[in-house]
Amino acid sequence: MKFIKVVLIIILTFCTIAFGYAQTDTLIFNTGELIVGEIKGLDKNVITIETAYSDSDFKIDWSTVREIYSDQYYLITLNTGQRLNGYINSENDEGLINIDTDEDIFEIHFYDIVYFNPLSQSFWDKLSASVDVGLQLTKANNLRQFNTRTTLGYLTKYWELSADYNTVISKQDSIADTRRMDANVTFKVLLPKDWYVFVSNDFLQNDEQKLQLRSNTQLGVGYYMIHSNSLYWSLFAGAALNYETYTESTDPDRESGETFVGTRLNLFNTGDLSLNTSATAYPNFTESGRTRVDFKLDIKYDLPLDFYIKLGTTVNYDSKPVQGASDLDYVVQTGIGWEW
Repeated sequence: MKFIKVVLIIILTFCTIAFGYAQTDTLIFNTGELIVGEIKGLDKNVITIETAYSDSDFKIDWSTVREIYSDQYYLITLNTGQRLNGYINSENDEGLINIDTDEDIFEIHFYDIVYFNPLSQSFWDKLSASVDVGLQLTKANNLRQFNTRTTLGYLTKYWELSADYNTVISKQDSIADTRRMDANVTFKVLLPKDWYVFVSNDFLQNDEQKLQLRSNTQLGVGYYMIHSNSLYWSLFAGAALNYETYTESTDPDRESGETFVGTRLNLFNTGDLSLNTSATAYPNFTESGRTRVDFKLDIKYDLPLDFYIKLGTTVNYDSKPVQGASDLDYVVQTGIGWEW
């Protein structure tokens, strides 16, 4: 029994020392308090740090940090769009930080850094996901509406992959079921100075506009007008191939070429509240006089343990829909979800 106790003590001591070596990052706050642990990264004005004395990671407002010291090697993005690889350590307590890239040392301010992550991060550290569901029940006509919203993202040093899938199903007595689905897959290549190029595919199934499926393949270029710790605002433009099939067999399929121009805004440094919105116009150059517009707005309120509640709307407009279909369709969704 004594031998077993000795072995357990040795193992415990080794694990404590090993974990202690990983806990070498330090954050000092404006109040003078400090926290020691392993920094997981900075994104959207929130720095995440793991400690030995907590079951879950701490998420801290970046603006409350006065000094940072770390021996990890990071991928760093500045508000100018410049990307650097190096070590991050405070120069003094006046908000200045040195980024040591092995080739040069850059002296910058805290607010100049909008993103960083350890380059040694695993596959799962680069992955992000969220899922939320909503249910509406109304006694009148026995209305039942169910909606789901799912997102998936993967971010590396040079490129980003994202996908989302949203559905709304409504059932009501004496009325045919209505269904709506929209989805997107985007591959983005990150360029210097906040430029990027992307290829994307949107999918839409919409009973209101008699769409069995719309597939819209886009190739474009974008630029971040603002890339800060409060918001991301980008403009983008390009060309697209639009293909549509309809719910009624009498309506022939349509294939057309489009240009597009749009904007996207992500506002997140507002406490637990964040806003994500986009608007895109698609002037058609093969069907004279036809223009489509897509608009999205999501407002999210963060809850403890990575849960959240969300209110969102999606609007689709087509100046020349198929005969008998509405030129405008919209959906408003509410739900509770969880993100990783």
